[in-house]
Amino acid sequence: MKRLIRAKLAVWLIAACGALAALPAWAEPKIGVVDPQRLLEESPQGKAMLDAMRTEFAPRERTLQAQQQALKAKQDKLQKDGATMTDEQRTRAEKELRDGARDFERARSEFQDDISARRNEEMSRLQKTLGEEVRTYAKAQSFDVVLSTEGVVYAAPAFDITPAVLAALQARNAASGTAPPAGKPASQLAPQPKPPTH
Repeated sequence: MKRLIRAKLAVWLIAACGALAALPAWAEPKIGVVDPQRLLEESPQGKAMLDAMRTEFAPRERTLQAQQQALKAKQDKLQKDGATMTDEQRTRAEKELRDGARDFERARSEFQDDISARRNEEMSRLQKTLGEEVRTYAKAQSFDVVLSTEGVVYAAPAFDITPAVLAALQARNAASGTAPPAGKPASQLAPQPKPPTH
């Protein structure tokens, strides 16, 4: 009886070892880290967005600067000539100065609101494009996880895929000749970094 139990136990052990050997070995996960701020600042698409915004808002900014200088000139004139003005002239000049200051503040506030709204709109598009590029790169290079440096306390430089993603963005930009529209990730042309295994 004991012999039979030992034989069954030996067969069961051999079968269990065989089953364990047939299971796939757990591979170390491939992890990358990307710096989204650096992608925004250094990618051709990010630079093109900033240049386009500067071009779009530069005329209004120059108009506001001219308006501010005109107000300062009126204020200086009032301070300089106020003592020699009649009461009516001084009152009229002060009213013009107050009205001009109010108009300037309203125009400046609208300008800031317009810039902020436009920046948010463009940043949303750019972040979508950059996110798609990171995902495309991660899939092409078989990364299991890609983390943002914004949520990582420390990552060894070998895990940083930002330079490779930037290279892919630059290659896509060079291939298209201009900053690409959002939503069309490029094929991966950047070399794969080799992070150490854990």
